[in-house]
Amino acid sequence: MFFKSKEGKEKIMTFYNQKLKELNIEYSEKLVETKFGVTNVIITGDIKNPPLVLIHGTGGCAPQILDSFPNLASKYSVYAIDVLAQPNKSAENRLDMKSLDYGKWLMEVIIILKLKNVTLVGFSFGGFISLKALEFNQTPIKQAFLIAPVYIVNGNPFVGFLKIFRPLKKFIKTNNQKHIKKVMSVLFSEYDDFAMSYMSTTFKHCNMDFSPLPIISKDSGINIKTPISIFAAEKDIMFPGRKVIKRAKKVFPSLKDFIILKGSKHVPNSDDFILIEKRIINTD
Repeated sequence: MFFKSKEGKEKIMTFYNQKLKELNIEYSEKLVETKFGVTNVIITGDIKNPPLVLIHGTGGCAPQILDSFPNLASKYSVYAIDVLAQPNKSAENRLDMKSLDYGKWLMEVIIILKLKNVTLVGFSFGGFISLKALEFNQTPIKQAFLIAPVYIVNGNPFVGFLKIFRPLKKFIKTNNQKHIKKVMSVLFSEYDDFAMSYMSTTFKHCNMDFSPLPIISKDSGINIKTPISIFAAEKDIMFPGRKVIKRAKKVFPSLKDFIILKGSKHVPNSDDFILIEKRIINTD
């Protein structure tokens, strides 16, 4: 199970609903039954507008990623998806990262929602899911925007262990806030009290997956014809920005655009999210 206890799940749901309320937007929630598990989707914006599917990263949820992109609904009908086996309202089923299952799952959600010509926006692990979906079936996808994506390169594992996983394990064991603060300062360009509380509660009450992250093969990348834009974070120790772009140029013939977010850690700051949002809105 993803949640360690009923109490832990309830705490996370309280944070989830708090963030959703703080967004102060008109929305509907839809539970989509897939063969991989029930998937919660938050829908906002005029459904007559072109569809945009928004996918959060590890340890995140749909309200959080919507908070980072408050203006997408001015142009798009936005479908923010709660990823399976994460601290949110979707099923706790963890899929095999080495297979195409995450792509098959996302495509099933898109087909059930009857979406076509979809703009796909994936942050971090959401970028991994987006690429898995493009590997599996590109037909409904018009274009993809990947932000600090997983699945193109990995950073130095020794540095990752020292700066992220060792203090994280210490936090899980001791619940000492100084350890989670070290992790947050490495991962986030900036963070607020909500992000701190949500992440610390998640790592304390959830069984997180720390297994090695796969890398897309050149053969798979070549077969992707959908236009891809990448926003890579320069100071991201897990997926270093310049390394991401260097390999993306070799792997994706459909790479349409890329930006290196100068000075950005894995999670960009609010100014960078504004820049990313404007690029998405202004892309035809």
